[in-house]
Amino acid sequence: MAKSPTAHLDTQLQHAGTATFDPVLGAAPVALPSMRTSTVRFENLDALDRAQADKARGERSVTYGRVGMDTHAALEDIFCKLEGGERAFLASSGLGAITLALFSVLDSGDHVIVADCAYGPVRYLDKTVLGRMNIQVSYSRATIADLASQLRPNTRVLYVESPGSLLFEMLDMPALAQFARQHDLILVTDNTWGSGYVYRPLDLGADISVVAGTKYVGGHSDLMLGAVVAKDADLSRRINDTHYAMGYSISADDAWLAIRGVRTLPIRMRQTAEHALAICRYLSGRPEVARIFHPAWPDDPGHALWQRDCTGSNGMLAVELKMDNAAARRFVDSLSLFGIGFSWGGFESLVQLVDHAALRSHGYWQANDNAIVRLHIGLESPQDLIADLTQALEVAA
Repeated sequence: MAKSPTAHLDTQLQHAGTATFDPVLGAAPVALPSMRTSTVRFENLDALDRAQADKARGERSVTYGRVGMDTHAALEDIFCKLEGGERAFLASSGLGAITLALFSVLDSGDHVIVADCAYGPVRYLDKTVLGRMNIQVSYSRATIADLASQLRPNTRVLYVESPGSLLFEMLDMPALAQFARQHDLILVTDNTWGSGYVYRPLDLGADISVVAGTKYVGGHSDLMLGAVVAKDADLSRRINDTHYAMGYSISADDAWLAIRGVRTLPIRMRQTAEHALAICRYLSGRPEVARIFHPAWPDDPGHALWQRDCTGSNGMLAVELKMDNAAARRFVDSLSLFGIGFSWGGFESLVQLVDHAALRSHGYWQANDNAIVRLHIGLESPQDLIADLTQALEVAA
């Protein structure tokens, strides 16, 4: 069967990483098996020499099981297709991928500016590890004026997340990329929200994209996974060296689950995005709602940037409720179709009552006493979710 070239990502995701035909039988399974190994054996010493030479050049080369074989390579290729990158490196979690990205481009004595809307555990990484390694970190609104005031002679990296964590603040990625180039900074971004399917920051000028495959790539809330993706050959070499030196590895079974999950990524993201907008329309008519945070929602301040830079959305939104903390807790506890949890991107709906302490560092937040609730809208019927939200709001009142 001849292969047809295609530029459409939906089609690429269905055909990337499929099993090759057996040269004797001329047959192959549809799905690539999970290829587990710790030891890699070679046909002869010449084959080993070639593998080690490839590795020395920074190419993907298998000399030991930690790198992973066909299953891992297939998932790396899928992340490259999603993000528009040339090399992808796998990590055991999203935070592990963030750590890999930062350790690859920072040295002791360097300074990194972190957008104040970035994933909260980045601050814990700073507090517990980066500071101990004499890597200086400062936090800023991700606007050009605010970032410029944070520049130091030793600033090397700008780390951002768009849309931002918790409140989904859209950032102007092309403007940030231009700022980074002007000041010789490496722009690293967390793209878990877009996961390469609805948002591609490397195409907008970012240097490195980090994705928590735990979320929409896996899609079934049953694996932990991170990926670091880059276009530039020099950056890829630096990430490759750090990835190998730090002993990063994921199981072949998790790689296999992620490949299976990505086959339905297009329809899952489209469906959850459609459901999220239905919930936004409902919430906009409720007297308890003060504000909706969702860049695909027309009233969101970042909607114009979302229209310009994104090709779709997902099921994530946050809502500001005209409630004190006690009423908000009654609301969350009264929901029956929303699980209480910190993750998202799976098939199920989730709710998180956001601690104001986590928001005080977000310059995007207009501080007040109202409760902030984050929702992930899953694949359940929107009508059922709306009914659940309605009864919970009545209980809270």
